[in-house]
Amino acid sequence: MIMSDSHSADDRDRLSSLVAEAKKRGADAADAVLIRSTSISHTQRLGEIEKLERQESFDLGLRVFRGKKQAIVSSTDFSKDALSELVGRAIDMAGMVPDDPWAGLADPDQLAVDIPDLDMVDSDEPQSAELIEMARACEDAARAVDGITNSDGAEASWGHSAVTLAATNGFAGHYARTDCGVGVSVIAGEGGGMETEYDFAHAVYRSDLEDAAAVGTRAGERTVARLGARRMPTCQVPVVFDPRVAGGLLGHLAGAITGPSIARGSSFLKNSLGEKIFSDGICVTDDPHRPRGQRSKPFDAEGVANRKRNLIEDGVLTTWLLDLASARQLGLETTGHAGRGPSGPPSPGPTNLYLEAGDVSPAELIGDIKSGFYITALMGMGVNGVTGDYSRGASGFWIENGEITFPVTEMTIANNLKDMYRSLVPASDLEFRYGTNSPTVRLEGMTVAGGG
Repeated sequence: MIMSDSHSADDRDRLSSLVAEAKKRGADAADAVLIRSTSISHTQRLGEIEKLERQESFDLGLRVFRGKKQAIVSSTDFSKDALSELVGRAIDMAGMVPDDPWAGLADPDQLAVDIPDLDMVDSDEPQSAELIEMARACEDAARAVDGITNSDGAEASWGHSAVTLAATNGFAGHYARTDCGVGVSVIAGEGGGMETEYDFAHAVYRSDLEDAAAVGTRAGERTVARLGARRMPTCQVPVVFDPRVAGGLLGHLAGAITGPSIARGSSFLKNSLGEKIFSDGICVTDDPHRPRGQRSKPFDAEGVANRKRNLIEDGVLTTWLLDLASARQLGLETTGHAGRGPSGPPSPGPTNLYLEAGDVSPAELIGDIKSGFYITALMGMGVNGVTGDYSRGASGFWIENGEITFPVTEMTIANNLKDMYRSLVPASDLEFRYGTNSPTVRLEGMTVAGGG
């Protein structure tokens, strides 16, 4: 059952009392976060139910400050005695740790005041039978595609999470989000010629979720299209990233511009603020206030006001992603990008991150490529955040004379992210399907290595 408004008010009161007690017992300042979650998931394979479970959890984290020292403790016991013990333990720990010169709560003028309604909670919690039917329809549609020989299984899920935050600087806030998803993975071919692929869909509102059968059909078609994949000789050709994998390029960008990476000097973009790192017209946006966004939140994990920002504007890097600590270390203002769990300190990261669409269709984007690589899957973690060197396993399809032709596999692509960003051209097919979204993108000058 979705948590009621009265329940969220109780959580705010509980946390406000907790941080007040911490201050009364010797803390200079304190904040606390409480995260509640409910999830239902169903998995099946070949029409047989493998799992149907419901989980409910809650976790509370308390952070206290004594001078420049901070300590964090967490608990799942909300009894009066347990919370009193929690406060004492946190205060004792804070007296024994080294100073952290950048630690501390937000100033009152940094706090979120006008909390936007982001329409993130779907009150229509599905019944177990509905999830079973969604997974069944998805797997059945995938297995109905000619050439599919087996299934790795289908899953349908629903979840609700709620975050409550309170601090001695006067902040007290709450937000919640739901998520509904369906997906399937299937196998085509036999013996050594087998191929596997998948597809899935997620949405905050179940009414916005793509039809389960359509997801299954697409998964089956993608799998069959992989049959007969081959390796190609090593070459240097244009590379095109399918939207499903293009978002990874934005993830590497976000990691490179977080405050801690910049403060440590461990980012390949550490000297690039205010510089053009993409071509003219390229815009990368982070929008925590996107209605029904999969990573939307009305304030950050330190109670700081957040807002939509263009991280890349006309190709220029405009900002770092900062929380309070990294902002103080760099002598800057926080950008409201703090995230936090119950048992650790805040750290910065993106919310709804996306590359704005370009002006050409995907077909036009590849239309002049005589020979190239259309990538649909990436493997491995060969990305060096310090140097920007990029090398990953890849599979997909070969492009010949502007057309996607036969499948290829066991390839490696390599370049440096700085060069990749400079050559990046987006297509016009941006869709908001994930937390990080990108249209199809084209990159020049990639080294593509195979064994054919």
